[in-house]
Amino acid sequence: MKPNFIEIDRDTPYLFPPSLQDWLPEKHLARFVVEIVEHLDLSELKKSYAGRGSRPYNPEMLVALLFYGYATGVFSSRELERRTYDSVAFRYIAANNYPDHDTIAEFRRRFLPHLKQIFLEILRIAKQLEVLKLGKVSIDGTKIKANASKHQALSYGHACKLEQQLEAEVAELLSHAETADQANLPDGMDLPAELAIREKRLTAIKAAKVEIERRAAERHTQEQEEYEHKIAERTRKEEESGKKLGGKKPQAPIAGPKEQDQVNLTDSESRIMPSGGSFDQAYNAQAAVDVETMLIVSTHVTQATNDKKELAPAVANLQQLPAELGSVNGLLADTGYYSEANVVLCDDEKITPYISAKREHHHQPLMSRFTEPPPLPEGAGPVETMKHRLKTLVGKAVYATRKCTVEPVFGIIKSVLGFRQFSLRGLDAVAGEWDLVCTAFNIKRLFILAK
Repeated sequence: MKPNFIEIDRDTPYLFPPSLQDWLPEKHLARFVVEIVEHLDLSELKKSYAGRGSRPYNPEMLVALLFYGYATGVFSSRELERRTYDSVAFRYIAANNYPDHDTIAEFRRRFLPHLKQIFLEILRIAKQLEVLKLGKVSIDGTKIKANASKHQALSYGHACKLEQQLEAEVAELLSHAETADQANLPDGMDLPAELAIREKRLTAIKAAKVEIERRAAERHTQEQEEYEHKIAERTRKEEESGKKLGGKKPQAPIAGPKEQDQVNLTDSESRIMPSGGSFDQAYNAQAAVDVETMLIVSTHVTQATNDKKELAPAVANLQQLPAELGSVNGLLADTGYYSEANVVLCDDEKITPYISAKREHHHQPLMSRFTEPPPLPEGAGPVETMKHRLKTLVGKAVYATRKCTVEPVFGIIKSVLGFRQFSLRGLDAVAGEWDLVCTAFNIKRLFILAK
């Protein structure tokens, strides 16, 4: 018997226009993104349009396009434009419009300053849906590549050598230019063009040197303060004991840039950072994640290569969260955030710290997992209290949740969504793009939790 196949018909036009509502199943992320955006207050963003020229696309559509793109691993404005043609979900969001990549890129630039407020609005929606119950949060940082190659980094020592070489070449070219007889010039040499190239390079190198010298001055100021604090502390201990302390005295910092100090010529605000056993031109992206829901509740980006000083801005962001979201009562962080000052800061802000004071070895002795520590001595300070808390069975259980909250969030962002490199340049733009990534992650997470 001959099979009766369903007919393939790509030529017959629709009798009536197709409905966008028929394109996607009811429970689809694209529909959820559109619903979320419809509840956002975009009035300030809409006011930024002058109302002149050709009719602009509705910001609600472009916001939804960016959110859905970043939530599904599409970050490039050119790729977003292509998806509005060949992806049913993107065509649904764009309502059969096709914004070009320049429009999308320009809108993203215009949209980034409004993201902090929208990030909070989405957290409020999560609270209204009875999903977010703020309590304990876990913080961590991850290195994300800058939109710049580490091979475009210029060291101070090399910059000085290049500057001398280029100045000598400029002098030689000017000498040829002043000579009436230019018969000794190589064939094809264009003096004005060669001079312009070297003058442009000299300008870039001098600007790089100024930036390196500025950073060196900031570093020296900080190192001088630390040096003076160490000397004062050493003097205090000697006066209390009546004896001179052994060991080497702290060395005074040396002012000025070092030969190996670098600046990147493509993105001067990025930094060389250790990442995965190697070094990358990168930024340090920070996030605080709610332990119960894995929703990101706070973000910031820093140029610091380690996390020691990033707890204070994270706590400040958490304390500024809207009151209706609840309050943070516990903070989990790895040993990279440990310092006495950070523990005291949490204690002052009425947040219970669970910050590892040292790296723990794997495969701890069996009984250590079931044994309570000796009682805490009376009069113990915040640091001793926290260390004791982490040795208790309850404290160990709480701290163990860190690895299954913030670290999986970074894993999803980098390995599932594929966000491993910023598209934008400069600290402010990068911070805005990180907010966009985290907002898109929260929407996708909220879509799962609200089912």
